[in-house]
Amino acid sequence: MVDLELYGYQEEVVERALQRENIIIWLPTGGGKTRAAVYVAKKHLETTSKAKVVVLVNKVHLVDQHYNKEFKPHLGPNYKLVPVSGESDTKDFFGKVLQDSHVVICTAQILYNALMNKEEIQHVELSDITLLIFDECHHTHKEGVYNKIMGCYIEKKLKGERPLPQILGLTASPGTGGAKILERAVDHVLQICANLDSAIVSTKNYASELKEKVPRPMKIFDIVEKRPEDPFGDHLKWMMQLIHEYMIIPPGFRLRECGTQEYEADVVLLEQEGVKKGERLLAQCALHLRQYNDALLINDTLRMSDAYSSLEEFYLTKSQTEIDATDDFLVGLFQENQRELKQLAGDSRNENPKMFKLESTLLRQFGPGVQSRGIVFSKTRKSTRCLNDWVLNNKTLQDAGIKAAILTGAGNGINNMTQNEQVDTIRNFRQGSLNLLISTSVAEEGLDIPECNLVVRYGLLTNEIAQQQATGRARAADSQYSVVAQKGGREERRELINECLEELTGKAIAKVQEMSLQQFDKRINALQKEAVFCRKVAESRQREKSSRTTADSVKLLCRNCFKSVASGSDIRLVENQHHVIINPDFKRHYKVGEQKMSLSFKDWEAGCTINCNNGSCNLKWGYEMKYKQIALLPNIAIKNFALETPEGRITAKQWKDVPFTPESFSFEVYCQDNFPDLFD
Repeated sequence: MVDLELYGYQEEVVERALQRENIIIWLPTGGGKTRAAVYVAKKHLETTSKAKVVVLVNKVHLVDQHYNKEFKPHLGPNYKLVPVSGESDTKDFFGKVLQDSHVVICTAQILYNALMNKEEIQHVELSDITLLIFDECHHTHKEGVYNKIMGCYIEKKLKGERPLPQILGLTASPGTGGAKILERAVDHVLQICANLDSAIVSTKNYASELKEKVPRPMKIFDIVEKRPEDPFGDHLKWMMQLIHEYMIIPPGFRLRECGTQEYEADVVLLEQEGVKKGERLLAQCALHLRQYNDALLINDTLRMSDAYSSLEEFYLTKSQTEIDATDDFLVGLFQENQRELKQLAGDSRNENPKMFKLESTLLRQFGPGVQSRGIVFSKTRKSTRCLNDWVLNNKTLQDAGIKAAILTGAGNGINNMTQNEQVDTIRNFRQGSLNLLISTSVAEEGLDIPECNLVVRYGLLTNEIAQQQATGRARAADSQYSVVAQKGGREERRELINECLEELTGKAIAKVQEMSLQQFDKRINALQKEAVFCRKVAESRQREKSSRTTADSVKLLCRNCFKSVASGSDIRLVENQHHVIINPDFKRHYKVGEQKMSLSFKDWEAGCTINCNNGSCNLKWGYEMKYKQIALLPNIAIKNFALETPEGRITAKQWKDVPFTPESFSFEVYCQDNFPDLFD
């Protein structure tokens, strides 16, 4: 067993946990919160009869990371540890796994599913667990799965049901919850404490040791002036104005400034309005305006050529799916201006000054023979790809020895990284074959990433929690934390606000810690009772919403061409997450795409994409999935359809928003219906 020694500040923050109190450990990124949790788990296992420790994480890749890097080295020789995620077979008999193990490390969704599942081999009770650890516990709020688990805990606590597990939360910042005054920030911290039924602890006696072990980087605002001229952006805005005039914006509907997130929100609502009213002209114009707005946002952050390419890619697809005069106008407008846009995008005299500033920022830390590591945080997967391409094709940066790669979250999409790709990228970064990660927020918290000399926030508008997480990545000696932003722009303003909110978080936590035990308990109990009441009301309303109408009275329409293609009664729910169409007639409404998704799990695998085959519509609806090697089922995304209901036409962003409850999929019934000869 590897020696498990703690620094003085770590010993201080675990003291109350060793007395079996529920606590939240508040330490900065790099402060060794996970190591402290391992220490608590070890002492708990040594002193508790029939101990069962469950460690919860909020991202799949953290399961193996915590298992291999922290818990197994220190606990493995004497205790049985099992990592469980959605990608492992053990999730299907979680109850048995917990029964046979000392420590289980899993995604929170796995535990929640086991709490809800009544089958003996999968089911667990909270009373089966003696210590429950929440990694990144600031996510225990609202509808998050952490909070759903703790919701079960709080209900049992208030009913007097025992035993319940000891709770240990880990966070670098609970944040202020959007509050900007101390009183409201205190309310937010108390709410997090109530949600986790825990007090929050931090170091008091060893603050100087913590500061020495986890030094803060030097913060630099790399500010650029607004570009003097932007003919490319101006031309996009002129084209958008032509679309505004063509579609006739409904009375009383106001579109805010082009090139902003607010404008994007406006045109999203406008598209929904067009779908609901059956006005395809309005819906399609709004859809295209969103693409132009995206191009403006890209133009503000990345290269003009990146903005142009995003439009070109969109219209390459749209030119093959023209349905009516609206499409003719919108596609024709782009094609008529395509050559001029391309020329403007290629004029280096008007290139985005932020790119030049980013280059100089990187060159401060990188150079021939210089050993540096850095991370550039950007907003979207698309922006990370564009920035990586820029680095690879920038001779100055290549001569400086920069070896960059993308790091984004894993997911089901075609352009997403797999978990193995994430692991390989981080390994190469640690070993030095890569020295610059261009990352989305996935690298802000949790990932085991080596100390960096430079962290750059580029084109980001995030809260104080994300800012503190990112700051904590710059932990090497004399490291720098850079904010590349336009003078007086939104990013600079947000960063300054976040600095104030970080300070406010500390003050709020101090206020909570100063409360007497009686005063603290009184506030916590009141918040917990209120949360249980609100949860029951919300669940009642959701049940009412989901049963507002019958499934067979709802028709699904293609969101692009409005053709009716299925009934709500054709939908089945597979494994409580996949919505599939079982009616064989549905197949005549779609065509199979060529693009295949490389996604495979124990019981199912993804196949080809499916698209509407009404004329030249071609809207992507989802993909075919093969279930248990037999059933080939169209798996659809509800956002790609409109719903015709007895109350009128509506749209739904997620399946929980539909006004009926889909039936569960029965594999046996499916086989009987589709292979009747086998059941004679």
